[in-house]
Amino acid sequence: MQEFAERPPAAPRTNPRIEFFQRDRSIHPPALTPGYKTSIARSPRHALLSLQNSLSEITGPVFGHNEIGELDNDLIRNYAKSGDPIGERIIVHGRVLDENGRPVPQTLVEFWQANAGGRYRHKKDAYLAPIDPNFGGCGRCLTDEEGYYYFRTIKPGPYPWRNYVNSWRPAHIHVSVFGSGFAQRLITQMYFEGDPLIRICPIVKTIPDEAAIDRLIAPLDLNASVPLDTLAYHFDIVLRGRRSTLFENRLEGN
Repeated sequence: MQEFAERPPAAPRTNPRIEFFQRDRSIHPPALTPGYKTSIARSPRHALLSLQNSLSEITGPVFGHNEIGELDNDLIRNYAKSGDPIGERIIVHGRVLDENGRPVPQTLVEFWQANAGGRYRHKKDAYLAPIDPNFGGCGRCLTDEEGYYYFRTIKPGPYPWRNYVNSWRPAHIHVSVFGSGFAQRLITQMYFEGDPLIRICPIVKTIPDEAAIDRLIAPLDLNASVPLDTLAYHFDIVLRGRRSTLFENRLEGN
């Protein structure tokens, strides 16, 4: 369970235009981080602007909840054609919470990842690890009334990338959370406890706050594991505030 700092009085939930807490920039990577080479070309050259979302952006269009399929949150089965995918079977679970620790119900959570060999099912992924014919690597679910979500999958493998001669991404799962409209989408990555590649990853090293890095690492949760079947990892997603989860698209996040 996430720890929270002192909580301010709960804000009324009836006003969709209510202001959020100001972003704490001390925990976010600067836009230009030469150690992560692609940031050199992608980083802005001018001062950032703060834009207020319009009413249409924060209220719609909304996701059709009846579009969730029975196997959408089971990556072990939702693409399988001739058997189970290869790799370590895991469960990822947690809660989506707001800045005051309150659950965020009926929120769409998406996830995508590489397979156990570290390869994505994507035409531009040329890594030599084989594609698993029984693993698609993506899924989605809705949080319940307590903000709880879970999905079952195969633990992804690390993979090399050309940042330096021998750079490797730690095993990770991409997680997306939708707000009240499609303009409100937050994306982050979840890492796994005990992975030695986390602290030497050039992308992770752009984050200046160690506590923020720790909030991206999911601890092993044997209490949620299935004996003789599946290990589990716990990953809470906090949308804003001092204990928030770090998001990639920072202009829309914290």
